[in-house]
Amino acid sequence: MSTASSGRPGFTADQLFRLLTAAFATFIAILFIVMLGVLWHESQPAIDKFGFSFLTSSDWNPVSNEYGALIAIIGTLLTTLVAMLVALPVSLGIALFLAEISPYWLRKPVGTAIELLAAIPSIVYGMWGLFVIVPIMADTVQPWLYDHFSFMPLFSTPPIGIGILTAGLVLALMIIPFIASITRDVFLMCPQNLKESAYGLGATNWEVVKDVMIPYGIKGIVGAIFLGLGRALGETMAVTFVIGNAYHLSWSLLAPGNSIASTLANEFTEADGKLYTSALIELGLVLFLITFIVLSIAEFWLHSTNKKRGA
Repeated sequence: MSTASSGRPGFTADQLFRLLTAAFATFIAILFIVMLGVLWHESQPAIDKFGFSFLTSSDWNPVSNEYGALIAIIGTLLTTLVAMLVALPVSLGIALFLAEISPYWLRKPVGTAIELLAAIPSIVYGMWGLFVIVPIMADTVQPWLYDHFSFMPLFSTPPIGIGILTAGLVLALMIIPFIASITRDVFLMCPQNLKESAYGLGATNWEVVKDVMIPYGIKGIVGAIFLGLGRALGETMAVTFVIGNAYHLSWSLLAPGNSIASTLANEFTEADGKLYTSALIELGLVLFLITFIVLSIAEFWLHSTNKKRGA
């Protein structure tokens, strides 16, 4: 009797813990479904009128009630691509430096500085980009690119400072602290005996990083990368300051453009018609689905990679 009584509280606590965690997980699933349902419902007038052509049309004219998401989608994807191409090598380099190369006395202050950069509001990055990055791009970087590579469609428009490339660089500066700080923590979690064994077998620093640290922490590294990717896809204010907010189709990175988030920030409060508001909400739905699909692909890739390694 006493044994059963003493075991009951632990059993009850365990069941309560399971119930609470299941409730939290269910709440997240319900929240996701509700958000998707609300966006879909509010987008219905635009979906009924434009159908699939909403995704392929480059028209955006509130006067004539013609709306298409193509330019905003392209701008979102291009700025994110530029940001990730710049941020990935820089972030990994910072993380490796802090975890393996830097003197011990330097790790903490530099690591703290990176974490503080991650906490800066995005609007501050946008203002800084407008007053610092844009003049540099207009006076130096973009003219050089235009003079040497204007025969390429990516650099075929005259330099004006703002544009897709500038927005991508500001985004990169925003997400570098996120990716670098998490990746540094992942590298520091690699067991010391694994690295010492590799060094003992004659491995170089690069071989230890490539063959020991990265394989050991690949899941955390990819998680950090896609955390930064999700931040870049949905960023609003920093992009709005420097992208130019021009609704015309151009494949040039030097041209002003638009993104889904910046379109919503600029126009949602001024939308005065049901169809106009519905089209903007459908833009939000498109961004929601793009982010969900990208992160789902990342999760699927991680799962398949872990299964192959386990096999």
